[in-house]
Amino acid sequence: MTANLRNIAIIAHVDHGKTTLVDVLLRQSGLFRDNQQVAERVMDSNDLERERGITILAKVTSVPWENEKGEYRINIVDTPGHADFGGEVERILSMVDGVVILVDAAEGALPQTKFVSGKALKLGLKPIVVINKVDRPDARADEVYEQVFDLFVALEATDEQLDFPVLYASGRQGWAAKTLEEADRKDMKPLFDLICDYVPPPVVEADKPFSMLVTMIENNPYLGRLVTGRIMSGSVKTNAQVKVLDLDDELVENTRITKIMGFSGIERVPLDEAFAGDIVSLAGMTEGTVANTICDASVTKAIPAQPIDPPTISMSFAVNNGPFAGKEGKKVTSRMIRDRLFHEVESNVAMKVKDGATADVFEVFGRGELQMSVLIETMRREGFELCIGRPQVLFKTDEETGEKLEPMEEVVIDVDQEHSGAVVQKMALRKGEMMAMQPSGGGKVRMTFIAPTRGLIGYHGEFLTDTRGTGIMNRLFHGYAPFKGAVESRRTGVLIAMATGQATAYDLWNLEERGVIMIQPGTEVYEGMIVGEHSRDNDLPVNVLKGKKLTNVRASGSDEMVKLIPPRILTLEQAITYIADDELVEVTPKSLRLRKRILDPNERKRAEKVAEAG
Repeated sequence: MTANLRNIAIIAHVDHGKTTLVDVLLRQSGLFRDNQQVAERVMDSNDLERERGITILAKVTSVPWENEKGEYRINIVDTPGHADFGGEVERILSMVDGVVILVDAAEGALPQTKFVSGKALKLGLKPIVVINKVDRPDARADEVYEQVFDLFVALEATDEQLDFPVLYASGRQGWAAKTLEEADRKDMKPLFDLICDYVPPPVVEADKPFSMLVTMIENNPYLGRLVTGRIMSGSVKTNAQVKVLDLDDELVENTRITKIMGFSGIERVPLDEAFAGDIVSLAGMTEGTVANTICDASVTKAIPAQPIDPPTISMSFAVNNGPFAGKEGKKVTSRMIRDRLFHEVESNVAMKVKDGATADVFEVFGRGELQMSVLIETMRREGFELCIGRPQVLFKTDEETGEKLEPMEEVVIDVDQEHSGAVVQKMALRKGEMMAMQPSGGGKVRMTFIAPTRGLIGYHGEFLTDTRGTGIMNRLFHGYAPFKGAVESRRTGVLIAMATGQATAYDLWNLEERGVIMIQPGTEVYEGMIVGEHSRDNDLPVNVLKGKKLTNVRASGSDEMVKLIPPRILTLEQAITYIADDELVEVTPKSLRLRKRILDPNERKRAEKVAEAG
């Protein structure tokens, strides 16, 4: 059953073309009719994935392939490319026997490629390297091939892994070839054949009792909890009685398999029986979750699961206690927020949640601001109202020396030569150490830094301004290092509304010389809400409600319509990294508001004095 089965994962850095490549493989395998209408990036089924153009959740698809050696079934796992969703990638590697490592022919091997490739090589998986986008005008395929080889050597790949096959491809044009010759550019057959010939079939124990490690979990409105994984031994039938074990071999629950779902292209198909080596989804569990083992009643030992890298930042999620609470969202109570957060942790292994200092605050631990913002955006679309605090890094203490340690990140920056000086200066202010600097083609320079996570929070917007929007910055968790000392944070104060009401264009126009406005005229504001950025380092209370006093005196030209500079409207990611420690982002289904943690100005002054005295 397993001789003609292949399980592979496609891994790459964000925007290197994984999901587009899977689209082409699905089309060329003959799964769709020639005239069938199929969405672009069909595997990105989530609304947020489509809007942002990134993969957030790992997904499985299955394609048939037939060549002169026989008929094959290839299970393909499409993985996220952003470092914040690395937990999704780490856990699915136990399901596959080989990996297709996709590298952009111009950008080369970037941090996420390095991170995931390291995990895959350690597990002994056989890599196939595909150098994608060779049709780009700035492609440098031969240099990138050398880069990938050097990367594998640095990651301590075995001699067998270093003897990897390489293909050159254009996912958009739908071809892969062994050479860069124009004549070879036909279709994806070379990649299909290479997967069938080079990736080994799954090693399984077909004659032993049924066991499966859960690597993905989701909730289906009709079937309830669906857990996905690869069957390691035996076989399972619908209605079979099974048990669920945790990593310590303790019983989680006894249950019955109500449905077995296999994969065929982008569809799920019901099966009566599934066998060792298959990747399937099972329904019937109420407690079973990621890293649990679902097995026959006679099995006593759980399957070991890959450890997941720990979270590096935390954020506080609190009940919205502002004056406009409950006006726009339906889910506003602490119980609803708590249930939703703990529900998220069940399926998202890279996140953790714990109760905060008070009953209406919860601490959420994760990998990065993007991962957090995706959770917040999902919750606001579900009708939640929340107050979000600034991301805080998680410190550690060295057990031997007692020294304070903080998370460090490897930052790879591609910028035009003319902007490199400004970037180096800003990174130095944020305690970043330059490790390498080299030309990366097209007049660009690639710089690699090791910098504290603390210093990078909120830097991306400033970086885009410094590089006129042309720079590319990629970050990856590097490890823990001794505390680097104080890091410069936001250097400006904010403009704070003094009263509740509707902001007028005339008042905002008058405030333009004081700083940058962050709201539109007509926006409802309340006391303590942030309406702009002050040009100096102190906070300034302002009145944006009083309007122009009307008299019966008119003068030519002085009563024309007010012309405002367009306000700086922050996105969710920008907002959560912009705020200071004494500020919050109020998130509702319709609005994003920045506010002070303490709204009353007198109480705020009192708290500042107490903090200074303390």
